[in-house]
Amino acid sequence: MQEGIQLNKYISSSGFCSRREADRYIEEGRVTINDEMALPVARVQAGDVVAVDGEKIKISRKQSSYIAFNKPKGVTSTTDPNDRSNIIYFINHPKRIFPIGRLDKDSEGLILLTNDGDIVNKILRAGNEHEKEYIVNVNKAITPEFIKRMSSGVPVLGEKTKPCVVRQLGNRSFKIILTQGLNRQIRRMCEFLQYDVMTLKRIRVMNITLSNLPVGKWRNLSFAETEELNKMVSGSVKTEEASVRNKKRK
Repeated sequence: MQEGIQLNKYISSSGFCSRREADRYIEEGRVTINDEMALPVARVQAGDVVAVDGEKIKISRKQSSYIAFNKPKGVTSTTDPNDRSNIIYFINHPKRIFPIGRLDKDSEGLILLTNDGDIVNKILRAGNEHEKEYIVNVNKAITPEFIKRMSSGVPVLGEKTKPCVVRQLGNRSFKIILTQGLNRQIRRMCEFLQYDVMTLKRIRVMNITLSNLPVGKWRNLSFAETEELNKMVSGSVKTEEASVRNKKRK
């Protein structure tokens, strides 16, 4: 068995960022171990000093924070300090937190943030099939064929999207519930069917709803919401096992 902690896990466990963000920082050569550039396969041993962009990473016992944020358009779902429009600067939370997944810069609505790297990894794995719900407005009248094809799946990024729930709300608006998170998935699905997305708003992630939270504001999750969220991911895997499990199903 290999000794030490996997580098990306070490960084995410500190609450600095998610494991996915940590992978990117490592690939970009922005992570060092004992003042030497770290490789993706590196492991952190006792006494090692890990830093991102020169900022030392420390793992300490902390109380986990979970918040819901109504993201406005123009805010990016990243912790990258080089991006001045990033969600961390906008919220300015007293604790170091990071987003669970992403929401396009041009989209708005609910995004969860936390300093609990464990729950982030569980939720983000596509194989865990956690629901996300959106309200979408498009540029022209919606047809029954559009609803049918969106529901059954269309080609996106070299694969067919999973079947999903789609319900028309108005002449040019619909609600969609996804259990996967391909890059700009809804926009790409609509584009394939020759529709342009005018507005896209996420209103729910698993058991957490946007409710009446104003745009640009955040709130702490209630104890009941946090308990239910953790219960929903208790059977989720947080490693590559999810991807493998998903492939076996296919």
